[in-house]
Amino acid sequence: MAMGHRRPPVRAEGEILSISSDDSPDEPLDLVAALAGILRAALAPLLALLLVLMPLAPLAQPALAITAPELRSQRSLQDLQPDMHGRDLKQQEFLKASMEGFDLHDADLRGAVFNSSNLRQANLSNASLADVVAFATRFDGADLRGTVFSNAMLMQSHFRDAQIEGADFSEAVLDLPEQKALCARATGVNSRTGVATRDSLRCR
Repeated sequence: MAMGHRRPPVRAEGEILSISSDDSPDEPLDLVAALAGILRAALAPLLALLLVLMPLAPLAQPALAITAPELRSQRSLQDLQPDMHGRDLKQQEFLKASMEGFDLHDADLRGAVFNSSNLRQANLSNASLADVVAFATRFDGADLRGTVFSNAMLMQSHFRDAQIEGADFSEAVLDLPEQKALCARATGVNSRTGVATRDSLRCR
């Protein structure tokens, strides 16, 4: 065999590759190919694991936490009963509570919060609702005779056909149409505060 065409040495399978000055010009390419194969073999399990975990990613999202007002409202609603007259319900929170026709006369509801609740036909006579926040709550047809609503926030709440003789709305915040409708039938004086209903509503 001619000296100018010497064959490269044959390596056993698994032998570590090395580059020497005697190797043919194709040796560096063989080394790169071998390294690429090793990398592919090492990365393949990782890629497979990622493909398995990706569909599960949405399941790992945290559940929406219940808000503090909703939690307090749930606790208040658990204790609701049709007859709650004279009860101490100060600063309780009622979110979308259905209390239609409930007996709450003489109840202490100072500082309570009613949000989008239903108090139609409820008996709230002589109840204390000072500093109450009642947003979008229905008092239609409710008995509010002698009830104290001083400093109450009553935005978007409705009082159609409610009995308001002797009710005290001093410093309460009402929508103007509701205030005018209440003035049209306001009579009496509150027995506890001595304030006339018409005066408390600033009727003209």
